[in-house]
Amino acid sequence: MGLGGRAPVYGHVGECHVAGKRSRGVDRGQALRAVTEGVPACTHCRPDTGLGVLK
Repeated sequence: MGLGGRAPVYGHVGECHVAGKRSRGVDRGQALRAVTEGVPACTHCRPDTGLGVLK
C-alpha cells in the first residue's frame, strides 16, 4: 500500500512521539486498510488496538 508514492514503514496514532516529522495523517478507512494489509503498527502507540484490529 503506497501513501503518496512511498510505502509506509509503521502506522502511528496522531499524538505518537515516535512518529517523527515526516509522517502524515490518514483517515480511518486508510488506516484500517494499512493495518489489514500488513503495515506494522508502532509498538508504542498501538494504532491497531485503537482501530479495533486484533492480530
